[in-house]
Amino acid sequence: MASHRKSRPAGTRVAGIRTPALATAALTSVALLSQTANASPSADDRPSLEEVEKKVNDLYHQAESATEKYNAAKEKTAKQRKRVDTLLDDVAQRTQKLNDAREELGRNAAAQYRTGAAAPDTATFLLADTPQDYFDQTQLMDRMTGRQKEAVDDYFTQQSATMKKRQEATQSLEALTESQNDLQTAKSTVQKKLSDARELLSKLTAEEKARLAAIEKRKQEEAARKAAELARQQAEAEAERQRQEAAQEQETTEPPFDSSASDSSSSDSSSSDSSSSDSSYATKAEKALAFARSQIGKPYVWGATGPDSYDCSGLTQAAWKAADVDIPRVTYDQVNAGTTVPLSSAQPGDLVFFYDDVTHVGLYIGNGMMIHAPKPGTYVREESIYYDGESSIHSVVRPA
Repeated sequence: MASHRKSRPAGTRVAGIRTPALATAALTSVALLSQTANASPSADDRPSLEEVEKKVNDLYHQAESATEKYNAAKEKTAKQRKRVDTLLDDVAQRTQKLNDAREELGRNAAAQYRTGAAAPDTATFLLADTPQDYFDQTQLMDRMTGRQKEAVDDYFTQQSATMKKRQEATQSLEALTESQNDLQTAKSTVQKKLSDARELLSKLTAEEKARLAAIEKRKQEEAARKAAELARQQAEAEAERQRQEAAQEQETTEPPFDSSASDSSSSDSSSSDSSSSDSSYATKAEKALAFARSQIGKPYVWGATGPDSYDCSGLTQAAWKAADVDIPRVTYDQVNAGTTVPLSSAQPGDLVFFYDDVTHVGLYIGNGMMIHAPKPGTYVREESIYYDGESSIHSVVRPA
């Protein structure tokens, strides 16, 4: 999926940001645009502020990537566990039926033996652990009645089906174990990255934290400027679209009497269908955005899907769920769950994805702004889509 790298405009505000002082001064510094990676170390060999900023930013990005892997593994594990439970229940039921069939065969054998209706080796067969082996060596089936053969055939059918289900259950258990291992690995990775980031931040002096906060403020101002420019461009494009529609409508008000009339009618019908589709999407998007706005101020927690906290893809999934639209759990899947549109054509409700590895997502609200759950230490908030620089934007997807 191609990244959008054209000049983008921006909104005049960074509304809805509700971040505690600590997050503003330190933790939110991880969202800063990476600066030079070759900054010279300080005289006392401590890393420079630029180096710490870049390292922390990288660690949080890696943690977010691991979080999406964790989310995917968790979802896969849940599905596999459900399948294993279903298979084990099925095997238990089949085993019980198999035992019942075996007992019935045993009762029949005992009755035959008492009445002398069958040779003694009938009972030997019916009570054997592997009846099929016995068949391979005798002509017992030739001496059985039709009803007896039917009962034995049924027994073998159930036995074969039960063995097959047991094999499926074993394979599913192995797959579940593998997914659980992947889940634990991803969890450990997230925890390690977050721990390393916190350790780096804890070593900053009060002066350095203040400098980071000042840099963050400048980044927000630049992001707001870009959002305002995008808003201006989108408004101009919309005005031009409406002007063209008005002109086209005026041209078709008094059409000339010729064969092109039917083509004009067809065009009007197509335009009507498109308008209806846009209206339907806008209605759904309004519901998704209303939900997202009601979550502003709730903390980011990696792996969370609400209702008290969210990670980035957990929020977007929950928002569109509120509009009765199901989208996948993780960013890697959400980016393919709709139609990709140019950033210049983004509409409220669209999903905006970030970074080349597609590890972050926000819900576009218009005017170059979005609602998203940024990262650990922050809260669900309204922010410019340029919060981490223009180059971080990967794509825009319309999910419904």
